[in-house]
Amino acid sequence: MSQEKTIEEYIAQERFALMSNPECGTTHYNLATALLNTRQLDEAEKEFKAAVRYSPGLAEAYVQLGGICLQRGDLDGCLECNQGAVNSRPRFAEGYGNIGFVQLQKGNIDKAIVALEKAVNFNNMFIQAFTTLANAYLFKGLVDKSIEMNLKALAIDDKFPIAHNNLAICYLEKEDFELAVKHCDQAMALGYEVAHEILKEIDQHRK
Repeated sequence: MSQEKTIEEYIAQERFALMSNPECGTTHYNLATALLNTRQLDEAEKEFKAAVRYSPGLAEAYVQLGGICLQRGDLDGCLECNQGAVNSRPRFAEGYGNIGFVQLQKGNIDKAIVALEKAVNFNNMFIQAFTTLANAYLFKGLVDKSIEMNLKALAIDDKFPIAHNNLAICYLEKEDFELAVKHCDQAMALGYEVAHEILKEIDQHRK
């Protein structure tokens, strides 16, 4: 049986379940997730909205709605949805991580830092939030704090290429060229495409 057929059967099953219990937020959420897997964004969005209407504490549904907004290039919509996620569950790290990411995209670095610090405080294994926070600190010129966050990311997973790339940039800033070269090489060995201008600068400091 193909995976596509299995998903279609699951969608049919969840739709059937809603006929007898149309106000079950979890069923709306499950249906929306399956619809998302088949790229039916408009239908999925409708079901995620129903999920939070019937189960306001379903923070994951707000995050998924934010993801749909992001795919459409709607940063403000994504921000609003993730704000809904943390309003419905105040210690929801993923929501704060997404808020921080969007605020950084919008150039609101201080707001990004506030949200991302909450994200890593609520979930100290949230590796993407650590590297995004590291970027935000770097934008503020807080190089040592950026290094600290990237090292925390590598403590979670030492093969996380974004953290190695970030560290290469940080150590260039500090003129610690040996470490810059080391982390640049590790990022590339893990398949990360280091920016051409960074690579060019790194190459000047190879021994």
